[in-house]
Amino acid sequence: MGTNRERKDPVDGKYKKLMNNTMLFAISNFSSKLLSIVLQPYITFAMGEVEEVGITKLVQNIGSLLIPLVSMGVSFAIIRFGLEKQNSKSQVFTNGLVTILLGFGLMLAFYPLLRLIPLFNTYALLLYVHVLVSCLRTLCTQFVRSRQINRLVALDGVLCSATNLGFMLLFLSGLHLGAEGYVLALICSDALSALFVFVIAGLRRYLRFASFNLPLWKKMMGYALPMVPAQISFWIINASDLFFVKVMCNGYEGQAGEYWTGLLGVGYFLPTILTVLGTIFYEAWQLSAVTEEQGRERFFSRVFSLYQSLLFCCCAGIVLLCRPLMFLFKANFYEAWQFVPLLTIATLFNCLNQFLNSIYMVEKRSTLSLYTMMAGAVANCALNWLFIPRMGPNGVTLASFLSYLLVFLLRAVNTRGLLRIDFAPVKLVFNGIMVMAEVGLMLFQAPHWAIWCSLLTVGVCAFNFQGVLGMLRQLLGRRGRRA
Repeated sequence: MGTNRERKDPVDGKYKKLMNNTMLFAISNFSSKLLSIVLQPYITFAMGEVEEVGITKLVQNIGSLLIPLVSMGVSFAIIRFGLEKQNSKSQVFTNGLVTILLGFGLMLAFYPLLRLIPLFNTYALLLYVHVLVSCLRTLCTQFVRSRQINRLVALDGVLCSATNLGFMLLFLSGLHLGAEGYVLALICSDALSALFVFVIAGLRRYLRFASFNLPLWKKMMGYALPMVPAQISFWIINASDLFFVKVMCNGYEGQAGEYWTGLLGVGYFLPTILTVLGTIFYEAWQLSAVTEEQGRERFFSRVFSLYQSLLFCCCAGIVLLCRPLMFLFKANFYEAWQFVPLLTIATLFNCLNQFLNSIYMVEKRSTLSLYTMMAGAVANCALNWLFIPRMGPNGVTLASFLSYLLVFLLRAVNTRGLLRIDFAPVKLVFNGIMVMAEVGLMLFQAPHWAIWCSLLTVGVCAFNFQGVLGMLRQLLGRRGRRA
């Protein structure tokens, strides 16, 4: 009966739309994410010392913490409410800008308190400008996404990557400005990107302060504000690891805390590949998740099956190659490979968590996103305090993995009342066991680990091959019948 039902289904344009949007966002993100991957080895040579790289990572993560606070999470509301046809585009955009300006004003007022954040006082001016410019760029690009002008988003991603690379070369290699040059390069590329999108998309006609709509703004804030602590919780699980390591690993094996933060920061290099895949997919997926209403449960289930197959195949490959790929870096960064395996599988579950977050977005249940991420953040802090004294800097990688796994389990349970997705639990558990076995063999350097890890990688790819191929055939087949 299931097969007959499949034959009777009409052509699903939503799959084609998802694939087309994914390709456009792949173009947009590929250049920027490829640049971030390439820049990691470059920065280790441009800055030289592990400690200096560690300071750069800490400064960047301070900005990552402040951005959702200043924007009040409005970027989430921009795309969610901007996609709804009954809302005025001008009101959505103006409300978003007013929110950012209000948040930045509060940030200025809280300067005495912000000085308590390590390193903030040294880089205060640059961080203020970086946060404001980043928020404005996000406002413009999210609004353009809500209007589904995805080709412009793709072009902007390429141009932003090019300018970012140019400014990095200028400020790091040309002027040797170190961490200040790194932040300055981010500011300049974000500012040019925001200006480019604002002008090309004609956003000036949507900016009318007289269009500020208080009732709509309250609805947007009701959706967006719970996302702020959710984003901070994500930051705690992810970026705060560097601060834990800086403080708790100072003196570990005779090295300063900045040394270990620099090494751990480089350890995020390879998991970034998985982050690239997740970001590209999620930016396209959130458009389909909101706009496609018919057959939503089956649509979500099919896409989740494909997504987890791709993620596990990539995860297994990254773990296998983590040691040889570390030769891309300066020699004193090679030991960062030890952080890669657990960080990679942690990133995998973070990507799955993003997928489940799209259910909260569809149902406008952002508070559930908050609760689940807060649970993960609390667990991460507790596990860091537990593991770091016993495992050193490796403790944060295990803590991150377990925290993201906890968030996934919580979301898998509480989304059942909103949208009943078939998670294919047998497939999910089997994939997880094989990848964790590979991680264990790699980290403990078991005899002939390279052979066993290679076999497990082949096994993961073979196990998921039919699922990926079947979905691709379905997509291509339906497009062919439409033609």
